[in-house]
Formats: sequence, structure tokens, C-alpha cells
Amino acid sequence: MGIEWILLIIFGGLGLLVGLIVVLFVVGTYNSFVTKKHRIDNAWAQIDVQLKKRYDLVPNLVETVKGYATHEKTTFIQVTQARSAMNKAGTIAEKAKASNMLTDALKSLFAVVENYPDLKANKNFLLLQEELSGIENKIAYARQFYNDNVMSYNMKREKFPSSIIAGIGKFEKREYFEPPEGENLQKAPQVKF
Repeated sequence: MGIEWILLIIFGGLGLLVGLIVVLFVVGTYNSFVTKKHRIDNAWAQIDVQLKKRYDLVPNLVETVKGYATHEKTTFIQVTQARSAMNKAGTIAEKAKASNMLTDALKSLFAVVENYPDLKANKNFLLLQEELSGIENKIAYARQFYNDNVMSYNMKREKFPSSIIAGIGKFEKREYFEPPEGENLQKAPQVKF
């Protein structure tokens, strides 16, 4: 066995080692993108669940208030329109805008409640108000969790060399669930009694 054979074995082994490292990097990075993508999808599903709960709660809230405030039709129409927009929203941006409309409409509804002391003392209304407050807190938490996952995913897909794998695997940029410019979705409706 000559020196040529020894060098061939050494460089061949190094070539295999480098090839193995590259393959492991590609597989690991690809799998990391898949994991992050599914975390984002799961986080979005959690937001969607809370938005649906709020959507389902609104008619009960409106009916309870209607029993006391029959002449506040404009407010009821706004709430109904906002709820309808929430139902029609498809994309994350559309859902963010519709959610903001619903939040504003609920603020108007609760402003109406201030004029009706009997309603503020109604147990059914108080339970609905408490449930809405809990849902709003869960939406805020789920939105933060979702956006944290989107940030982690987007940062990874933009960094070199994982950006190469992101391009090859067609891992597209994901959008945050945030209010459209100039709007604030971060605040839950404030209800004071």
C-alpha cells in the first residue's frame, strides 16, 4: 500500500464526512422548518378557537343588552355588522381587521350599558361580561404566542445558510396577526362598572 492509497483513503474519508455533515445539516434544517410551520399552524388554530368563542358569545350579549336598551339600534347594528365581517374574514389580515371592528363595536355596546344600572346588575349580563373578558385575555395570549412562532420561523428562513433550505423547500414567509397600520387590536374592550 503506497502513500497514494493512504492519501486517497484519508481524503475519501474526509469527503464522506463532509458529505454526511452537509446531508445532516440539510435534513435537520428542513425538519426544523417543518416543526416551526406546524407550531405556527397550531398557534393560529388556538387564536381561531378563541375568535370563534367570542363570535358565538356576541349574540347572547346583544340579546341581554337588548332586553334593557331597546332604543339603541345603531349600536346593535354595528355589533351585528362587525360579527358578520368576522365570519367572512379569510386571511389573517382580514381577521385582524374584523376583530378590531368587533372590539370597537363591543366597546360601543358596553358604553350603552353604562346608561342602564339594572343591566349592570343583571347576573346573566355579568356572567357574559366575565366570559368575554376571559376570551379577550386568551386571544391576546394566543396572538402573542402565534406572533412569537412566526418571528422565530421568519428569522430562521432569512438567515444564511438556512435561507437556502427555505428557498428549496418553498417555506414562505408567514404574516403576523397584528392590527392594520394605525389601528390597535392589542387592547381588549374595557368594561367598567
